[in-house]
Amino acid sequence: MGSIPDPGELTELTPPSFDEFQRQTSLMTSCTLLWKELSDHFTSLEQSLLKKSEVIKRKIQTLDNETKESLHELEKREVTIEGSVKIALGKVEVSKEAAIMAMDRGPGDEDGEVDDGEGLLLRLKCFCLKMDAEGLWRFVTGKKKELDVLRAQMPLALAECVDPAKFVLETISEVFPVDKRVDKSDRGNDLGWACVLMLESLIPVVVDPVIGKSRLLVTPSVKSRANKIAETWKASLEERGGIENVKTPDVHTFLQHLVTFGIVKKEDVGLYRKLVVGSAWRKQMPKLAVSLGLSDKMPDMIEELIGKGQQLDAVHFTYEVGLVDKFPPVPLLKAFLKDAKKAAASILEDPSNTGRAAHLAGRKEQSALRSVIKCIEDYKLESEFPPESLKKRLEQLEKGKPEKRKTVQVPANKRTRANNGGPMPPAKAGRLTNAYVSSFPAAPTFVRSPSHAHYPAPVAPYHSPPTMYGSRSPPTNPYVYSPEAASMAGSYPGAPMTYPAYGGYGNGMAPAYQQAYYR
Repeated sequence: MGSIPDPGELTELTPPSFDEFQRQTSLMTSCTLLWKELSDHFTSLEQSLLKKSEVIKRKIQTLDNETKESLHELEKREVTIEGSVKIALGKVEVSKEAAIMAMDRGPGDEDGEVDDGEGLLLRLKCFCLKMDAEGLWRFVTGKKKELDVLRAQMPLALAECVDPAKFVLETISEVFPVDKRVDKSDRGNDLGWACVLMLESLIPVVVDPVIGKSRLLVTPSVKSRANKIAETWKASLEERGGIENVKTPDVHTFLQHLVTFGIVKKEDVGLYRKLVVGSAWRKQMPKLAVSLGLSDKMPDMIEELIGKGQQLDAVHFTYEVGLVDKFPPVPLLKAFLKDAKKAAASILEDPSNTGRAAHLAGRKEQSALRSVIKCIEDYKLESEFPPESLKKRLEQLEKGKPEKRKTVQVPANKRTRANNGGPMPPAKAGRLTNAYVSSFPAAPTFVRSPSHAHYPAPVAPYHSPPTMYGSRSPPTNPYVYSPEAASMAGSYPGAPMTYPAYGGYGNGMAPAYQQAYYR
């Protein structure tokens, strides 16, 4: 039996390794770090799951609330529909009796003058009672200057109709969905304002008297007809040149038609978006966009308007949907003014329009200033963007207008004689076969007036050397021609002048003493 080795002897046989100790220490450290990383990861996953769970719970709660509200609304609609129908039928009976009485009275003074708003309302009611769509259309389109009064009185008049929705469709059918007029120059080509007026005025008339705008009292047959009209308009887009070329009044009428009759379709939202952006400068477009279901697309639409340089329109859309924090209005308005100044400068630099460049550039900047000032006042931005400097600049531009248009009034049938500045009969050199048309500049004092007929053009307001004739050279210093000088001594001799057959100069040549002067 062998002896048991002494522990001291084992220690001597396997001495401890420091490298092994470091390896084990490193391994323990790695395990500790890995454990901590895994622990943090699982903690993060747990917190994320808790947050998602809370979000799902809130969504479920929101859906439950919306479902309850929808069921309550449907129940309310079902309960109130009988009462609404009774009210509508009673109104129809009253309108029917009034229409019969109006028809029995025969034709009234429908072509007489309308002195005030009350007289205008009576005339409108007369057309509506008789359901005279053609007569109402002729009357309304002839009253564009009284648009504000029409807008206030038209809903009251449409309330007298037996079927106001059908009556409005018949009234605007002459130009919507397609223009059926043979002669479009009688009352102007743009009658979209009248269509929009009729469609806007119809909304308060067809709103349910019990539950409000959530239900429109439009018969199924009229709603079906409105749908067909909308489809016809969309089909005619290609004939109008596509979405890019369709006229803004037509677009406005179409979109208002959809909102008025409640026939907005989700599958056409893309079309509505393009139409709204293309006609965004119309003040009604932001509200129409919301009514068309474009609220969730508003951020992209606003960015598109900003990219197209329509910052002012973008501000109106921003306030309509409450995105002021995302799109601050003041920087947009300043950028709009900056672009307007650049546009005005480019007009001034345009060589093809030198005559009216200053006038057009001034109008461009004035229009931009007025729009921005009104926007500041409408949205109460005075504290962020004081308009005083803008108003001063606008006053400067407005004061500069009369100075630019200041002219010297001269008779349209007279022109200036080159030698002494006296009146001269109209030129008849064009009738002579040997007539010489001189390019000698006219007097700088006489400037053409826009109200006069065309007569010889004036000289430029700056110094210009005369035209050279023969081998003569112009003087070193250009002269300034003055029509008030009695003598031309000291000035550079001009071209020989041709006199028409008038008075003592019947041969079309200057007198002998003047011919000697020009030799």
